[in-house]
Amino acid sequence: MQIKFYGVRGSVPTPGPDTQRYGGNTPCVLLTSQSGQQLILDSGTGIRQLGHELMADNTELVLLLSHNHWDHIQGFPFFAPAYQAGRKIRIIPGKTLQAEDDSILKQMCGEFFPVAPQQLASVIRITPMVDDQWQLGDFLIHRCQLNHPGAGSAYRIQADGQTLAYVTDNELFPPGQALTSKAEWLEFVCGVDLLIHDGQYLETDMPHKEGWGHSMVSQAVTLATEAGVKNLVIFSHDPTRTDEELDRLATQFSGHEPPVLMAMEGMELWC
Repeated sequence: MQIKFYGVRGSVPTPGPDTQRYGGNTPCVLLTSQSGQQLILDSGTGIRQLGHELMADNTELVLLLSHNHWDHIQGFPFFAPAYQAGRKIRIIPGKTLQAEDDSILKQMCGEFFPVAPQQLASVIRITPMVDDQWQLGDFLIHRCQLNHPGAGSAYRIQADGQTLAYVTDNELFPPGQALTSKAEWLEFVCGVDLLIHDGQYLETDMPHKEGWGHSMVSQAVTLATEAGVKNLVIFSHDPTRTDEELDRLATQFSGHEPPVLMAMEGMELWC
């Protein structure tokens, strides 16, 4: 299974000279199985570049959303395949506390965007999942709830005999009642080949940002270590985090077991 990162920034796009290397686009990750089947994780601004690359053919696209906050859906109005006549796009929304499964299209309604969703030339299906585990072509998908305002879904995805966990916008130790406990997270990500986990905050961000729905880098590293994860990618970088600061974090965890990488736009991994 190939993993390519198109957007790795949390909260808001951050273009500029201080974020050029790691990238300023909000979350979007593409998974590709050995047989060529593809699965898109989230629709932040990173999906814009991915969309241009996907215009070469007319195969059905599947978009798996974690939740409906702006930084995870705001790229869809600029997703070129959505304007491709007859292109089939299936959208599987995250399991949020309020069932607002069509939020990704509602953002294009009224005065919010010049093209209304009904004007899109593609054939879009929104298909909420009832069960927490299902097979989607080559991908076996299991989900659990995020500790994030409004909730959402984390995903454990297996393909080609390898397993990835995508856990973004997740506060491992929220100040209130956790929707998913630390013990449950340990079980959910146990032994995965690759864990992509929220690491938006540092100790210096606390306690001011407690309850905002994100984890500290050190907490994600501890989770990966205790769960026997083989590789960890820190994701959803804070909009204030510069390339130099991310370099320092990468150096801080150099030689760590499991290996710790800072997510970067354009980065490709295999598991």
